[in-house]
Amino acid sequence: MSLPAGPWATAHGPLPGTRPDHALDLVLGELGAGHVPFLPVLPERGVGADAVGRSASFLVDLPVDLQPSGWRLVDRPGRDLARGRSWWGQDLDALAERGEEVGRAQALVVGVMGPWTLAASLQRQRGEVAVSDPGARRDVVSSLAEGLADVLAAVRRAAAGVPVVLLLDEPSLPSVLLGRVPTASGYDTLRAVPPNEVRDGLRLLVDAAHATGAAVVLRCHAEESPVGLLAESGADGLGVHVPATASGANAPAWERLAALVEQERTLLLAPTGGGAAADAEQLAGLVTGPWSQVGMDHELLRFLSLTAQPADAERGLQRADLARTARAAELLRERV
Repeated sequence: MSLPAGPWATAHGPLPGTRPDHALDLVLGELGAGHVPFLPVLPERGVGADAVGRSASFLVDLPVDLQPSGWRLVDRPGRDLARGRSWWGQDLDALAERGEEVGRAQALVVGVMGPWTLAASLQRQRGEVAVSDPGARRDVVSSLAEGLADVLAAVRRAAAGVPVVLLLDEPSLPSVLLGRVPTASGYDTLRAVPPNEVRDGLRLLVDAAHATGAAVVLRCHAEESPVGLLAESGADGLGVHVPATASGANAPAWERLAALVEQERTLLLAPTGGGAAADAEQLAGLVTGPWSQVGMDHELLRFLSLTAQPADAERGLQRADLARTARAAELLRERV
């Protein structure tokens, strides 16, 4: 499938709370028809509900367990992995119960930690980070690609056939590429992973998702996001943020994004700036202002959509964050 025409709003989470039914009601209430709701992540539920544990539970034949130092690859499945899979089952049940409401949306976003961030977050059995070993990182990439086929098929069944968008979240990708992932001791950093290997791994995941009929957005909101490499992965869209400089918009960054849009590449933007008090009009202006400054036609705003960011990072996403982002996307739509 292709991504819906924009502008629209979505998010990725995490959300506060422990009830997937309540979280979905909130998301569908704010991001229903005309937007793209998402399957929430609720880490407050406990072990296995966090982003790493949830995504690691999708691995095939690579069981994990939570150790004091973090999630670790182990020989056999245990209690922590079972918890993660149980939370996922509850998420799917809540989704299935809301099939009629979900069916009114353009699509449904399912966020999964990308293979390189996951490999940088998991430990091998002796404590080394998985991304440090070529064999271990190949195993993580291929295992996640295999697991995604079952995950996306299960989501499609629960969502009554609504188009699914896989959002692969790669916040650690710049660290993997630049050799900044810390060693297990924390006293050194690991060797950089070659860009060709990173790109091939991302392509494997994108191809696996496409084989299920899902669209794919690769998301990396780091300031050093390797936009060119992400664009070569075959993903249908890119999730990026564009930082502002002291004097205003970062023109070179916007010019790079404008070049992608001219190739009809969909961009999922997380506008930064404006502070917690920014309203929907200000949020939309963080996009339209720089867009005009680099000489782009407003008609091309159809290739841009917005992802909600929490006004308070400690509290996570709130209803107000979703509501203002949805309204900002509607204001952008009015200007296309």
